[in-house]
Amino acid sequence: MNEASIQRYTFGNPLHTGAVVKDIAAQSGLPAGWKIDSDQKTLTRPMQKETVVYGLGETLRGINKRGWLYTSYNSDEPHHEEGKHSLYASHNFLIFEDKDKCVAIFIDHPGRVNFDIGYSDKDMVSISFEDFDFDMYLIEGESPEKIVTSFRKLTGRSYIPPKWAFGYGQSRWGYKTADDIRTVAKRYKELNIPLDMIYMDIDYMKDFKDFTVNPERFPDFPSFVKEMKDMGIRLIPIIDAGVKIEEGYDVYEEGVKEGFFCKKDDGTNLVAAVWPGKVHFPDFLNSKAREWFGDKYKTLTDAGIEGFWNDMNEPAIFYTEDHLKEVFSEIKEMENKELDIWGFFQFRGLIEGIANNGDDYRRFFHDFDGIKVCHDKVHNLYGFYMTMAASQSFERNNKDKRILMFSRASYTGMHRYGGVWTGDNMSWWSHLLLNVKQMPSLNMTGFLYTGADLGGFGCDTTEDLVMRWLEFGIFTPLFRNHSALGTREQELYQFKDNVSFKNIIELRYSLIPYIYSEFMKAALNDGMYIKPLSFEYPSDKRVYEVEDQVLVGESIMVSPVYEQNKTGRYVYLPEDMKLVRFRSYNNYDEEILSAGDHYVKAELNEVLVFIRKGHVLPLAKPAMHVDEIDYSTLSYITYDADSSSYNMYNDDGVTPVNS
Repeated sequence: MNEASIQRYTFGNPLHTGAVVKDIAAQSGLPAGWKIDSDQKTLTRPMQKETVVYGLGETLRGINKRGWLYTSYNSDEPHHEEGKHSLYASHNFLIFEDKDKCVAIFIDHPGRVNFDIGYSDKDMVSISFEDFDFDMYLIEGESPEKIVTSFRKLTGRSYIPPKWAFGYGQSRWGYKTADDIRTVAKRYKELNIPLDMIYMDIDYMKDFKDFTVNPERFPDFPSFVKEMKDMGIRLIPIIDAGVKIEEGYDVYEEGVKEGFFCKKDDGTNLVAAVWPGKVHFPDFLNSKAREWFGDKYKTLTDAGIEGFWNDMNEPAIFYTEDHLKEVFSEIKEMENKELDIWGFFQFRGLIEGIANNGDDYRRFFHDFDGIKVCHDKVHNLYGFYMTMAASQSFERNNKDKRILMFSRASYTGMHRYGGVWTGDNMSWWSHLLLNVKQMPSLNMTGFLYTGADLGGFGCDTTEDLVMRWLEFGIFTPLFRNHSALGTREQELYQFKDNVSFKNIIELRYSLIPYIYSEFMKAALNDGMYIKPLSFEYPSDKRVYEVEDQVLVGESIMVSPVYEQNKTGRYVYLPEDMKLVRFRSYNNYDEEILSAGDHYVKAELNEVLVFIRKGHVLPLAKPAMHVDEIDYSTLSYITYDADSSSYNMYNDDGVTPVNS
């Protein structure tokens, strides 16, 4: 069996989500081994003691999903703690690697889906639904990796960004003016630290209105974009989902006139609130509204912008006008009353439940191209379709070049239109480890262009945490340092040891020929760029428990240090490997290590890279910008291989790839 087999089972009357691009005829009945309880709206499957469960894309906890409860319901959730069940994305793809076979399922359902993977019963997976209307795809194959390839053929090829998007990006919520951004660019240039992107958070907008630029803070914006581009730096602005309600604001007035906003059951536009205050939400499930909103990006691409990040598109809701009235009414009833413990909890719950309230997602509806559907039933599609709107606009209006696009919220299928970042993490060592574990799972679901906010978004970071995080982040395609307003500033020039930071960023640029080559081969061949060790060494049962080491491309394994004050770590090698301990791109030592357990030293400024036997790692002389990397002078580190054996993929990095 070279290709995995795919079967489709239809339950109820599912909506066509757009996740799947391959037409599979529906089978009757249920797949072998699965049971259905229609009354409880539940599917169940037994698991063997040895069963390993992969998938679910962007979630919490480990690579092996067994033993916890997961809920697919895109959530504006900045507290990525182990007790949580949802994050910003919903990727309902699970691989079950049993002792004697390998099988996967994709549940194509855009509403809430609950996965109990050995939590209530350690030997059972239970999937429950609020609405029993979905397609279930069963994929059987020889290995998890072959199943992943078949799943990608089912759901479509992964998004390919421009090559410059693999460079280093500096971001912070709080760059309020053009001069703030000039200062960032200047400080990096003074230290000769490579930099390709500076991100613009909500500060650049006029009153937080999409597709506007504050003329006082950013006068003559097109000239400023060109000024930065002449320095080799691209500006990447944020776009949020909510459109400010304001007379005279063209996006608002056009959306109202054309009926392109989400409506309540009575036909009036939903009034919610996010950064600008009161907003309407564009109805991205309406193809005409999608085309209208997507073409608004042209306002910024015409000014020279070549990349965007879509945010707040779960959608996040600070409050709705309707629910806020309900809360004030209940609070008024409590006024002047003595609150005991239960009364206080009720009061606190009212306040804490204002944002992203579940009832609010049941208050508004979409025109899903002629089908009126409650938002709650299609909640997980919203960010997907917002990013689709942008991507399809780029294809119409910027046909000759790739545009950088990534999103916070996503659903399976969005990987065709953009990448994702893993949202508002914290400056915690545990979130560095979480970053390591999320990457393979996201790759399984097709999201190859992905990464975390390096150094952590929330809380005050530390110099050693930023350094260790960058030492892992240099291997993730999206390579961005981002932090929140009010936290410690974490641009690399803010720290004492800027020489070590410079060396780490230069190493990233030295690795870009390899990173880009391996990414492109994964994208074009429906493969994975980052994968767990168990995918490559299935006969070695030890590797199934190793989740803090991952394979990056065909040649290397990386084993980051992710604990404070550590000067090394234990590493398990499933085969003999060559350890390369980098202090800079041209300062490293090499050592052959035999298969087995090792304690490996790694000082704070050292990056550990393990080259697999029979493989090659190409290195370039680093440049200040990706566009300046010289491929003609590559050097190679090999382990029992000839440098000519490495199959390098390279292109101009700009022209769209159509085959």
